[in-house]
Amino acid sequence: MREILPEGLKKLADACPFPLYAVGGTCREYLTGKTPAKRDYDICAPALPEEFAKYAAECGFAVCSVYKNTGTVKLRYGGGEYEFTSFRSDRYVRGEHVPAEIYFTGDILADARRRDFTCNAVYYDISAGRFVDPLGGQKDISSGIVRTVAPAEKVFGEDGLRLMRLARMCGTLGFTPSPDCLQGARANAALVRDISPERIFAELRAVLYADCKYGVLYGQYNALEVLRQSGVLAQVLPELAAGDGMEQRPDFHDHDVLEHSLRCVKYAPPDIRFAALFHDVGKPYCRIKTGRYHGHEVEGERITREIMARLKAPKKLTLQTARLVALHMYDLDCRTRESKVRRVISAEHDVFERLMELKQADYSACKDDLSEAPVVKKWRDTERRMREEGVPFSAGELAVRGDALIAAGVPEERCAEAIRFLLSECAVQPRLNTKERLTAAALGFILDKKGV
Repeated sequence: MREILPEGLKKLADACPFPLYAVGGTCREYLTGKTPAKRDYDICAPALPEEFAKYAAECGFAVCSVYKNTGTVKLRYGGGEYEFTSFRSDRYVRGEHVPAEIYFTGDILADARRRDFTCNAVYYDISAGRFVDPLGGQKDISSGIVRTVAPAEKVFGEDGLRLMRLARMCGTLGFTPSPDCLQGARANAALVRDISPERIFAELRAVLYADCKYGVLYGQYNALEVLRQSGVLAQVLPELAAGDGMEQRPDFHDHDVLEHSLRCVKYAPPDIRFAALFHDVGKPYCRIKTGRYHGHEVEGERITREIMARLKAPKKLTLQTARLVALHMYDLDCRTRESKVRRVISAEHDVFERLMELKQADYSACKDDLSEAPVVKKWRDTERRMREEGVPFSAGELAVRGDALIAAGVPEERCAEAIRFLLSECAVQPRLNTKERLTAAALGFILDKKGV
C-alpha cells in the first residue's frame, strides 16, 4: 500500500507527531486492485484541523481551506487533491444530511462508527505501513459485501443520502448489500425525500455511470437494481417505478416495463443513459389512463421534462433527453417510407448517433439480444446513402446563405423557417442544393407554403 502513495504524503505523515491515516477509497481501491482514472486522497488523524494544517504547510502542501467546525482541511500538492478530516463522532437529526453536532475524538473506533459502510472504514497508517481495521471492513471487501458500520436503521436514519450511495457503491465496486443493510435501506427508503433535488440528481447520475469508474461490467444496471430492491427508486422516480410488474407483449418483450427500462440502461452507452432510463416512462401513465401503451413516447417526453425539472437537471441534458424519448419509437417496425425517414434524419441529425444508440439499447433490452437492431441498420444505411449523395445536414452545407435569401425576398423573420424547409427538401432531393434552385424553392415556400 505504501508504494502507491505520493512521496509528499509519506513525507507529511513522517513529519506529523500523530499517526496520519489514508482512509476510504484509497484503501478500498488497493484492497480490490481497482485503479481509478484520477485518484483523490482522503486522510485523517487524531488531530485538530489547525494543527494538521500547520504541518501540511511546512511540508509544502497548499492549504486551500480549513473548516474548524467539521475538522476538515482541503489541500493540494503536486497536482493532486487531498481532504483531511479530524477523528470525530457525529450526531444527526433523523434523515438530515448534515450532522447536528460534531465531537472531536482521539478514538479511531469512534471515527469508524460515524462513517457509512465498513468498506469505507479501513485505515492505513502511512508511517507505520500497516492497515487498521476497527470494524472488519477488509473481510467485507474480500467478500464483496456492503455492510453498514452500525445497525442499518441507525446509519440510514442519520442520512437519507446514504440510501443512494449504497446503490452507487454496489454498482461501482460490483458488491452486494448484506441482507441487514438492504432491509435497513427498505425501512428508511422514504428518508431520501428529505434530500435536496440537486444531491439526488448528482447521485442518480453517478448511479447511471457506475460502470465507468472501475470498469465493472453492467455496474449501472446493478446499481439501479439495488435502488429498486431497496424501494428508493419508487421514492425518487415514482413515474418510472410504476412500471414494476406491468406486463408487455411476450412476442416483443421478455420483461415488464420497469425491468425493460433498467435493461435499456444496461445496454446503453454512457452518453444516453438518462434517455435510456426514461424512454418508456410514459407507458405506465398511458396504461393506467387508456389501458394501452399507444402514444407513450409523447407522454414520455412530457413526463421526462417534469422529472428533470424536479431534479434540477441541467437544461441541455433535459432538452436532449426529452427529445430522444420523443423520437425513440419512430419507424420501430421499419415500415416508414424512406423519404420520411430521410426528413427525420435531416431534422434530427445533431442527435442522430445518440438516437441510434437509444434505438439499439431499446431493441437489446426487449429480449437481451445484442445483435444489430433492424431499424438501426436501416437508418444507418439510409444516412450513409444521404452522405454519399451530398445531402446537406446543416445550414452551412446549403449552397445559399441566409443573407442571400433575404436579399432575394425572403422576410428576415422567416429566414430560419425557410432554411429548415430547404434542408428537409434536400434530404429527399439532393440535386436541389444549388443557389438558384434553393432560392426559388425558398421563395415558393414563403409564398404558398407548398414548396416545389
